[in-house]
Amino acid sequence: MRYLKYGFMYLLAAIWIIPLVWTLLTSFRPRDLIVSSGWSLQFTFDNYITAWQAAPFGQYYLNTIEVVVGILAIQLVTVIFAAYAFARMNFWGKDILLMLVMMQIMIPPDSLIVQNYQVLKHLHLIDTKLGIMIPYFASAFGIFLLRQTFKSVPYELDEAARLDGCNLLQIIMKVYAPLAVPSIISFGIVSISHHWNAFLWPLIVTNSPENRPLTVGLAIFAHASETGAQFAEVTAATLIITIPLLLGFFIFQKGFINSFMHSGVK
Repeated sequence: MRYLKYGFMYLLAAIWIIPLVWTLLTSFRPRDLIVSSGWSLQFTFDNYITAWQAAPFGQYYLNTIEVVVGILAIQLVTVIFAAYAFARMNFWGKDILLMLVMMQIMIPPDSLIVQNYQVLKHLHLIDTKLGIMIPYFASAFGIFLLRQTFKSVPYELDEAARLDGCNLLQIIMKVYAPLAVPSIISFGIVSISHHWNAFLWPLIVTNSPENRPLTVGLAIFAHASETGAQFAEVTAATLIITIPLLLGFFIFQKGFINSFMHSGVK
C-alpha cells in the first residue's frame, strides 16, 4: 500500500510537470523545428534573445516587482492591525464587521472591476502603478489567517508586555507579529504569487509600457505582429516571466512547506 501511494504521488507529479518540460524544450528549439513531427537535439538561445529584444521585459520586471512589493508592504500593515483588532479587541459590531470581511473571500474580484475602475478614474490614477495596487491594499484572507494565529496567543503575554511598559503598538509588533511569522510568510507567498500572475485588472488599468506588469506585457508580445504565432519566442517569453517564481520555489521549497504547515494552511 505504501509503494502504491508513493507511486501515485510520483505519477501526479509527472503529469503536473509535463507542461513545464514541454515549454522549456520548446523555448530552446529552433523556430523551424517547432512544428516538425520529428525529434532533434538542436537547441538555441536565439528565442530568448529575440523575445527580450522585441519587448521591454526589463521595464516590465521593474513594474511587476514594484507592484508586488508595494501591495505586500501595505497588506502586512493593514492585515496585522485588523487581525489583532478582530482577535483581541472588543467593540460594537465586531462580529458583523468580521462577517463582512469574510464575505469578500466569496466575492470574485473580477465582479468589482467596473466600480474600481470608476473610482480610479475620479482619482486620476488610471495607467499608474498605484492604480494597480490600491484595490488590493487589504486582504480578507490575510486578516482571517492572522486572526486565527493571534487568537492562539496566550493572554499572559499581553499582561507581561503591559507590565514591562509596552503600549498597544509595541505589544502588536513585539509580541504578536513575531509569533505569527510562519503565518505571515504563508500569506506573503500567496500574495506574491497571486499578484505576480495577475492579468485582467492590470490589463484594464494600464495603457503604457512604463506601467505594465509582466503578464500584460507577455500578452501584448504574444499578439504583436512582429512575432505572430511564433511559439518559440512566446514560450521563451513565458519562461522569462515565470523563472523568478520557479527559482524561488525550488530554492526555498522547504521553508515554503514549513510555513504553510505551521500556519495550518492545507
